Amino acid sequence: MAAKEKGLTPMMQQFFSFKAEHPDAILLFRCGDFYETYCEDAVDASRILGITLTRRNNTAGKKTTEMAGFPHHALDTYLPKLVRAGRRVAVCDQLEDPKLTKKLVKRGITELVTPGVAISDNVLNYKENNFLAAIHFGKGSCGVSFLDISTGEFITDEGSYDYIEKLLTNFSPKEVLFERGRRNDFCRFFGTRFFTFEMEEWAFTEQTARRKLLRHFGVKNLKGFGVDHLHSGITAAGAILQYLELTLHTQIGHITSLSRIEEERYVRLDKFTIHSLELLYSMQDGGTSLLDVIDRTVSPMGARLLKRWMVFPIKDEKIINDRLDVVEYFFRNTNFRELVDEHLGKIGDLERIVSKVASHRVSPRDVVQLMVSLRAIEPIKNACMEAGYAVLHDMGMKIGLCAELRDRISREIENDPPMLVSKGHVIRSGVNSELDELRNIAYSGKDYLLKIQEREIEQTGIASLKIGYNNVFGYYLEVRNIYKDKVPDEWVRKQTLANAERYITQELKEYEEKILGAEDRILQIETRLFNDFVTDMQVYLHEIQENASVIARLDCLMSFAKTAVEHSYVRPVISGTDTALDIKGGRHPVIETQLPMGEEYVPNDIYIDTVEQQIMIITGPNMAGKSALLRQTALIVLLAQIGCFVPADSAHVGMVDKIFTRVGASDNISLGESTFMVEMTEAANILNNVTERSLVLFDELGRGTSTYDGISIAWAIVEYLHENPKAHARTLFATHYHELNEMEKNFGRIKNYNVSVKEVGNKVVFVRKLERGGSEHSFGIHVAQIAGMPKSIVNRANSILKQLENENAGGGRVDRPAVENLKKGSEDTQLNFFQLDDPVLCQVRDEILGLDINNLTPVEALNKLNEIKKIVNNS
Repeated sequence: MAAKEKGLTPMMQQFFSFKAEHPDAILLFRCGDFYETYCEDAVDASRILGITLTRRNNTAGKKTTEMAGFPHHALDTYLPKLVRAGRRVAVCDQLEDPKLTKKLVKRGITELVTPGVAISDNVLNYKENNFLAAIHFGKGSCGVSFLDISTGEFITDEGSYDYIEKLLTNFSPKEVLFERGRRNDFCRFFGTRFFTFEMEEWAFTEQTARRKLLRHFGVKNLKGFGVDHLHSGITAAGAILQYLELTLHTQIGHITSLSRIEEERYVRLDKFTIHSLELLYSMQDGGTSLLDVIDRTVSPMGARLLKRWMVFPIKDEKIINDRLDVVEYFFRNTNFRELVDEHLGKIGDLERIVSKVASHRVSPRDVVQLMVSLRAIEPIKNACMEAGYAVLHDMGMKIGLCAELRDRISREIENDPPMLVSKGHVIRSGVNSELDELRNIAYSGKDYLLKIQEREIEQTGIASLKIGYNNVFGYYLEVRNIYKDKVPDEWVRKQTLANAERYITQELKEYEEKILGAEDRILQIETRLFNDFVTDMQVYLHEIQENASVIARLDCLMSFAKTAVEHSYVRPVISGTDTALDIKGGRHPVIETQLPMGEEYVPNDIYIDTVEQQIMIITGPNMAGKSALLRQTALIVLLAQIGCFVPADSAHVGMVDKIFTRVGASDNISLGESTFMVEMTEAANILNNVTERSLVLFDELGRGTSTYDGISIAWAIVEYLHENPKAHARTLFATHYHELNEMEKNFGRIKNYNVSVKEVGNKVVFVRKLERGGSEHSFGIHVAQIAGMPKSIVNRANSILKQLENENAGGGRVDRPAVENLKKGSEDTQLNFFQLDDPVLCQVRDEILGLDINNLTPVEALNKLNEIKKIVNNS
């Protein structure tokens, strides 16, 4: 609708003019004490927020418009709901006091809130970053940049589409920007799971991007950040700054650097691996992830950093051992651990407080929380300096006390201030003399007037003098007629009564002006003083950010130590010179915490290298623990390379550069991909990127196709991993294809193992212990039985299995004659009066055999006969 459409009221014309600027955003239009939405915005807002949808006449005619609104003071309640629903929200405020104008109130959009640039605590999750990402489809490579405006973290890189997709998965941005017209490209390479926004083409030019970055950081070039050569990455980073201007986020002094992600420093984890190992989230509702087990962080910064470490394990042996040194110190020194833990719990979200300071959105409570945090930092710094460990000493050195700022907050800001400055009582007494005087007037008015009264009685001798107030001329002095001759000349008579007269003085008029405007003036002064204080805090931004970084690292490492103490983890040995992965008594870190009371996890040993035992073919029955064994091996390696102790008796970890998993598969019907297609796509990704330092986990590869095809593909892949000199990856290959056990005879670095079971009578007991040698049984029918499969089906399956085994004794394969015999039936599967080659008849037989005839009543017999009849009729 055009802004100047005929018949619209001036206010609605104003609304539509702002709506035209941001047509894709819900416009919150401030009207008096309410934020109102109109037309389609009102329909959407009422649905998302659960508020009433009404209609009002906003034209000179009879046409009505949809409307929904909420009180302005409830903005912090409703705005987060709109953003969490994935909507962009434009906040249009009144820019002048309606009482001071007789014309249409001047309004303007003061903020554009989107999922990627949210700052409000009500929107953000303190345990995770809120990244805004930008993608640039460059000529030679794809550029990407990530910014968390709530913390100031700004990073960039460029590379292949596969690498960028991995980064998008790991950083999980809340919003992704890309060039208008490239939606098909974005969806083809990165899917449709992200909330996106298209920007104009000119925002994605390198020249524009560099100019914005140089101006923001106040530098001549970007070499100091180590990103000058990343042309596509720089373009993406510049687009993010342009987007901040578009959304009116211009106070960004806390964004102090732009860093590169440096792919070569980290272990590669693709999205399949992160998902199948359940690093961050469980695949089951209500399940437990690895992060859930090891996250014992107590600070918001630590929680966010730990999540980052989980998906970015490192390959630097020195950094890993430095982390392990600190974890070991925490582990062995209980007093040190408890002291740091106690004070870490008092530290607030320094990163996000800093961002609020930079944007002048910090609340008085945030400032006091900063003071409390800075006080808690001092004993942590001292403890690190006195620890005697070089790494801890260096961390302690990097912590700045910001003592001057801390002390100033203590002197000038109230200990328990309100959330908003507008509520008053933010600035302490003694900071500003005018403020103290006004408070004295506003809150101690009676005392002040009493002092004036007592002083005037003493000076004039008028014993009955009283001070009063009325709405006509304000404060006055009332003198009874018998004392009229004692009234000073400078008093001005304002009213004559029957027995007295009332006077005013210059002092009373000045006091009246002060007291009547005191509260408004108090709020003005407090707001000015607080804003000046926030401005002065800007010089401490970098130092506080450095503190936040150190505290986050300490918190993560202490979390590792607490986990190690709780679950009896050990320090791994990290080696960058050999490829041996030697785990003694390894356990699955998640499963062992979920076992029933009294049941212990069965540990297992794993040894693989690239010289003697490169590939372990692991066979064994269903539910014996093959998948758990594969996953626990990967998780132990990953924990070791993020600097955490591991669930094992001992662990020697030859550094891993990539972890690949092909564990479990599901149809991707929406993209037309079957289970087998997903399996082959993931397997191809592994084989095209594997190196001799990689760790590869294959679980039941090939089960999505026919038996012979599956065996052939599995054999060829294992052979490739063994024979290709560039692909000597350490591999665990769990399979049901017992034919693969033959590979050990022909390939020197392939060894057979099985997860053992015991057969006790007709029952199978899962021992869950890895043993040398292959296995030839899957016990699938037994698993079906304990899963609750109907007894008739289990019995029929056993009959079919025996018949197939008899027909193919020693052959190891199911041929067509055997299958034909199944169709015809066998003498072994008959009863005397009919042939049971039909599942329904099997079920009828089982119903009859299960009857206790001696104790069956006539009615029960009729009911049972009726049930059998239903079985036959339903067949």
